[in-house]
Amino acid sequence: MKDGKGKIQTFLSKNYGFFILAVILFWLKSVIAYETQFKLGIENAMQQFLLIINPLSTAVFFMGLALFAKGRRSFIWIIIIDFLLTFVLYANMVYYRFFSDFITLPNLNPKQMQNMGDMGGSVLALMHWTDILFFVDILFLIGLLIFKFAKPDRTARIRARKVVGVLTLGVAMFLANLGMAEIDRPELLTRTFDRNYIVKYLGMTNYQIYDAVKSTESQTQRALADSSDVNEVLNYTKSKYAAPNMEYFGKAKGKNVIYIHLESFQQFLVNYKLNGQEVTPFINSFFKDKNTLSFTNFFHQTGQGKTADAEMMLENSLYGLPQGSAFTTKGSNTFQSAPAILGQQGYDSAVFHGNYKSFWNRDEVYKHFGYKNFFDASYYDMNDNDVSNYGLKDKPFFKESEPYIDSLKQPFYAKFITLTNHFPYPISDEDATIEPANTGDSSVDTYFQTAHYLDESVKSFVDYLKQKGLYDNSVIIMYGDHYGISDNHAAAMTKILGKDYNAFENAQAQRVPFMVHVPGVKGGIQEQYGGEIDVLPTVLSLLGIDTKNYLQMGSDLLSKEHKQLVPFRNGDFISPTYSLIGGKYYNQQTGEVIETETPEMKETKETVSKELQLSDSVLQGDLLRFYTPEGFKKTDPNDYNYNKKTKKNKSDSKSTSNKSTNESSN
Repeated sequence: MKDGKGKIQTFLSKNYGFFILAVILFWLKSVIAYETQFKLGIENAMQQFLLIINPLSTAVFFMGLALFAKGRRSFIWIIIIDFLLTFVLYANMVYYRFFSDFITLPNLNPKQMQNMGDMGGSVLALMHWTDILFFVDILFLIGLLIFKFAKPDRTARIRARKVVGVLTLGVAMFLANLGMAEIDRPELLTRTFDRNYIVKYLGMTNYQIYDAVKSTESQTQRALADSSDVNEVLNYTKSKYAAPNMEYFGKAKGKNVIYIHLESFQQFLVNYKLNGQEVTPFINSFFKDKNTLSFTNFFHQTGQGKTADAEMMLENSLYGLPQGSAFTTKGSNTFQSAPAILGQQGYDSAVFHGNYKSFWNRDEVYKHFGYKNFFDASYYDMNDNDVSNYGLKDKPFFKESEPYIDSLKQPFYAKFITLTNHFPYPISDEDATIEPANTGDSSVDTYFQTAHYLDESVKSFVDYLKQKGLYDNSVIIMYGDHYGISDNHAAAMTKILGKDYNAFENAQAQRVPFMVHVPGVKGGIQEQYGGEIDVLPTVLSLLGIDTKNYLQMGSDLLSKEHKQLVPFRNGDFISPTYSLIGGKYYNQQTGEVIETETPEMKETKETVSKELQLSDSVLQGDLLRFYTPEGFKKTDPNDYNYNKKTKKNKSDSKSTSNKSTNESSN
């Protein structure tokens, strides 16, 4: 009679025994990962139960495929499949630590993968040495084979009929899982796409499969779209149109437009004091300037594309996509963007950025936006002392941009994208001119130092604009593109803000600065609710351009008809009275949970869902190719060349030396 050890060895030497062990180990580590690495928002016993069981169907089905193989090969394939499933789980863990989101198939677009490669420092900062524990089970399985504790029979094979039975069991487990999920969350797979719910109810691998299906569907939409599809979108945007407020309409007509992109800058930094010292004294003064319209209830609305999503909204008043970045997956679409609209009004245009032009596919998408010039890293001195994190530090970036600004013809439309204040917020002792915070969370603590460095950089740049006579002849817009501190740092943020950083407070912290300085216009605090989707119609209105015939999802923030509803990319929203956050309604003024959904709330939720879906249809179907507003000419990307070595091309042949007046626009 065999002893206990012998029985275990015999069991593990059978491919079904090895399979069962691998399934159990993968299931356990998946549950541990769900509970410790992600914030999935478990609200009841059913959700907890589904979270525990959902890895099983995946493991049974996919590892079950290895049982078709014979002998030792079956064991090896079990290990390989286990590793692949684990890699998907781990990659999402690392991604989630910064983005608080999950990887989608568009993230694997070669150009977007190149972005991730360029983000090497940030990726390493997100990896922990304890992560090796999530691969220990695989090493254990390999050890069983190497040290011959498991001795597979080279000729043994499970009958195909039994293997099919195992696969059928996996499918049945998934269907049962899905059925229970539908009870707790009806229309789980048909509502506005929320990755958090899919992972919570169905598991990581099943989410990835669902995401692949959704991505494939979106890729076919362009081929199937026709001119009739744009009519529904136009009807919606025209119904949402807000007539200009004549107090502001055209008050900046003919002036330069200068955007200063405040990377990862959240509204709570404005007027924030750390150890009695203002973190951003210059930006604070700009916020309070008598000619600055400062919006205190302005939210970023980015999705996975983060900075690229912010640019998409600012330039086009279209939301980013629910998966991946439209910059990388829809960069060749037809657009009716700000630089093209203003370019046909006599404006020169340029983007300034201290990273290389291929990042976020900018060298392609900017041509479709109608940008005449793009000054990327190839135009700057990228020496080791001046480069950190994602590219050129902000101070040398602004300084070295000065001669390129001088090359632009007035009026011009220009955007300056800063980089230093970006996760994980590294900063040298030389550049750090303020002490870090003391929360014990390194990313949060140094965030204030890089924000202070950014503030100093912006001050120097604005001083230059004043010296050149550009300050009084330009609309200067400062905006935060997205959050800097994700909800993964809730404990540190509780210390910083002095209150419990719960789901409601995290949603409130998605406010970012939006400050519009217009010479001669009375500024002041603007309390109306809005978001990045509203920037384009607001700025065009100030420049005297009516947006009624343009397809834009946002509306003029200064209009008396502006509807104060801020949709988020996941279907949540915020309004002055109530908000939907993570599936729960809150009183926006008190933060208290509202237990009962009123007809008005339901209608608002449906409006948000419709708006996001319509915006998605524009990008996924490239619908603007079917519609051209009267007086607008379609952009030809072949008109632009951003290669520094090209001395003359269609995009820069119109640029002459900068003038101190705007005579060319009259």
